[in-house]
Amino acid sequence: MSLGVVIKGPEGIVLAADSRVTLEAQKPGQPHPFSVNFDNAIKMLSFSKAPHNFVGAVTYGIAGIGKPPRTAHSFLPEFEVSLEEKKNRLTVLEYSEQLSNFFMAQWEKAKMPKDYKGLNMTFVVGGYDEGKPYGNVFLFEIPGNPVPQERHPNLFGMTWGGQLQIASRLVHGYDPELLNILREGLKITEEQAQNLVPILNKNLQFPIPYDVLPLQDCVNLALLLLRTTINAQHLSVDVRGVGGDIDISVITRTAGLKYLQKKELQGEARF
Repeated sequence: MSLGVVIKGPEGIVLAADSRVTLEAQKPGQPHPFSVNFDNAIKMLSFSKAPHNFVGAVTYGIAGIGKPPRTAHSFLPEFEVSLEEKKNRLTVLEYSEQLSNFFMAQWEKAKMPKDYKGLNMTFVVGGYDEGKPYGNVFLFEIPGNPVPQERHPNLFGMTWGGQLQIASRLVHGYDPELLNILREGLKITEEQAQNLVPILNKNLQFPIPYDVLPLQDCVNLALLLLRTTINAQHLSVDVRGVGGDIDISVITRTAGLKYLQKKELQGEARF
């Protein structure tokens, strides 16, 4: 499931993601599948070569494409080769569109089911257009919603997704499943459920002043949500879909993308 967080603030954009990939496996002769976790996946996509170092992305949702599945990051070298032909700096929307087209092509090349109904592979792309004072954030989903949609245009705020049960309680004040529970338990209509959202947000939402939040505080917020989710899942009897190291980077108008923490390859620990 994962947890990805992108925060658009006045001083820059923060991207953060965990490192856990959860795959479903089933041994021959066994009636039920089981989950397998790997804690070293890279869910942050970035490009070190200028002029493409003013954009980055995080991904969450379905772990991979194809059988056996390949993670989004494993396809990155192919996408970077296509970028080498483009000498000029693209807009964040153009990056989003090209990334979406690329992964839709991988989806089709892998011959994924035409009637696929499972989780999407979601991408949140953030970055700066040349000459613009503030950043832009776009979201698209493969295969369900491949057209990039801008998030928080002319505003600042947070775009997140994945396993939100804990993070949503911290920020919104309630579990994402609350509306479904009310629909089924109290037999309220869809319209009544949606009418509850602004009421719940007004009374329960944690008041975060994104418009004035310094970049360091945006970093602290992303880390709070990821670390709290990981620690809480260690104590719960539930799907532990968020784990491993936390990768976090910032993008600013003048310096481009910079990693604040990033897992590195290492050999055997020696004492």
